[in-house]
Amino acid sequence: MDHFSRAWSALRAAVAALAEEDFEQPSGCTGWLVRDLVCHLVIDAQDVLITLATPAAPDAAPTCDAASYWQVSDRPPTGDDPLDALTVRLAAAYQDPGLLTFHLDDVGSAAGRAAVLADPALRVETKGEVLTVADYLDAYVLEWTLHHLDLIAHLPAGAPPPPAEALAAARALLERVAGTEFPATLSDTAALLAGTGRRAPDETERAAFAAAGVRIPLSLG
Repeated sequence: MDHFSRAWSALRAAVAALAEEDFEQPSGCTGWLVRDLVCHLVIDAQDVLITLATPAAPDAAPTCDAASYWQVSDRPPTGDDPLDALTVRLAAAYQDPGLLTFHLDDVGSAAGRAAVLADPALRVETKGEVLTVADYLDAYVLEWTLHHLDLIAHLPAGAPPPPAEALAAARALLERVAGTEFPATLSDTAALLAGTGRRAPDETERAAFAAAGVRIPLSLG
């Protein structure tokens, strides 16, 4: 719960600090500008609110945890997915970046409050799966942290990075998804970026992943 709140608060603060021209910069998500990514975060926040308000049936057993919540592909997204295209059109409809920022702050604050108030042991349903609130929020630590890195990928040096504890928690969960630990020589940021295909690993990193038996990239959906 703490990692979720810190990661989400840091990401929203990073968006709030964006200059108007930053919204037209590319993000770390293939085919998306920063404005498209921020629009996606609005949709994410709505999903959090919907899921936390969708308890599973009383006798429903969990079907996944924070790691198995993620579907993994070995091919990074191309940006051609219909839902990705819809996000781009929706983001363009805002026109004024200030309206997009306001919407994220409004819905995002509500999602953050709902997460704090939710019972960690409650079972909720989303995407046809049942999992505890604790596992659902843990899964989103990875989402928030990766998208924070996406947000600042092409911004000027000095843009605030994700909190160190969020990076460490996201790495630990990605290792659970992969089923093995990543090379200890890699920083948390390098492990997340190279591990998910957000940037190509250099030769040393590629060799370290291979030695650890990790097949990359891990594309999450």
